[in-house]
Amino acid sequence: MARLFLVRFFITSITFLFTLETSSAQTHNSHFTPAQRAEIISIVREALKTDPTILSDAITALQDKESAKKTESALETIHNNPHHFSQSTTDIVLGNPHGTLSLIEFYDPRCPYCRKILPDLETLIADEPQLRLVEKVVPVLGPNSIIDAEAILAAKLQHAYFKFQKALMFDTTPPGIERIRRVALKTGLNPDRLIRDMKNPAITSELAKNIALARSIGLDGTPTFIIGEQNIVPGAVSLEDLKDLLSQLKQNTQKP
Repeated sequence: MARLFLVRFFITSITFLFTLETSSAQTHNSHFTPAQRAEIISIVREALKTDPTILSDAITALQDKESAKKTESALETIHNNPHHFSQSTTDIVLGNPHGTLSLIEFYDPRCPYCRKILPDLETLIADEPQLRLVEKVVPVLGPNSIIDAEAILAAKLQHAYFKFQKALMFDTTPPGIERIRRVALKTGLNPDRLIRDMKNPAITSELAKNIALARSIGLDGTPTFIIGEQNIVPGAVSLEDLKDLLSQLKQNTQKP
């Protein structure tokens, strides 16, 4: 309890001192005298001498607080723009288009973690009849990601999104247009049409919109999952964790 008090006191003191240093207006209007400010600095210094780990604990607590604020802001953006997120009608929707459980995935087609989790998403769709999985492609890993993302969205125009996506993401040959052509042939698509559709302005616009949406919620990497409007989960989360999160969402959805 005493240690928790010291950590909180340290955070409050550092925040206060930082505010004083960065805001001259607050400095002039502060209720603390120079002697009181000196005493606060002295207490902080003595606390650090006694237990230097207080600093790392305080930094962690500040980071957690900032992360919580960021998540809260992102969830508010998602709640206020359902037509761009959970209720999107322009993105690919896997599972039940009318499902009551919304899961959104932001992914890069060349992200190894996104590739790894593909089979888990298949299992999740098969096991949960109410799952509505909205797929948002965000090519953030360079030019080859853009090529693959364009091709995956072009496959949607031939009603072969998931088949082509899976084949392309698990293909290990060097990236490029010839690879796209070969995978298209392998999956039964018209490769000439696919390559032509890759430059369709609608596809370019969709990718730009997805990247803008990712930025609007402060997306840090792929994959990132949004579970309903209550959780944002970055990284390659396990199948078990996804099931648990959907179970929580289902319970909240069923509440009167």
